[in-house]
Amino acid sequence: MKEKIAHHIVVYTDGGSRGNPGPAAIGVVITDAQGNHIKSYGETIGTKTNNEAEYQAVIFALKKIKALAGKEKTREMSVEVRADSELLVRQLNHEYKIESETVVPLFIQIWNLTLDYKSVSFRHVPRDKNREADRMVNRALDNQSAKLF
Repeated sequence: MKEKIAHHIVVYTDGGSRGNPGPAAIGVVITDAQGNHIKSYGETIGTKTNNEAEYQAVIFALKKIKALAGKEKTREMSVEVRADSELLVRQLNHEYKIESETVVPLFIQIWNLTLDYKSVSFRHVPRDKNREADRMVNRALDNQSAKLF
């Protein structure tokens, strides 16, 4: 049975690497429109650049929301992705070109995932508004032996 999940979701995403590239992780915090916590995730993703990790976090979030809500409900959902990476948000909002060849397939994957939803928007937030997702990244990197928590 799929989780009861709201029609409008706000998801905070973060990705980071220690070294660039280096050991990397993602952090995802899913809330409803009122800010009520639904789920949080932190996961290591191998050796990546910071930008690749930021993209991987968005991909993980969109896939996880679909898994939690189910395919049918996802088509009725609006998702607002909030991230503290201005580069990521501007690229996803078609304001900046993507120069990195490794990021292009990640961009395409996100584009394809957005088609599963009623709408997906991307919004830049200051780092202090993204603390929980950042905490999940650091927790995953600090506990590399743990895959999910």
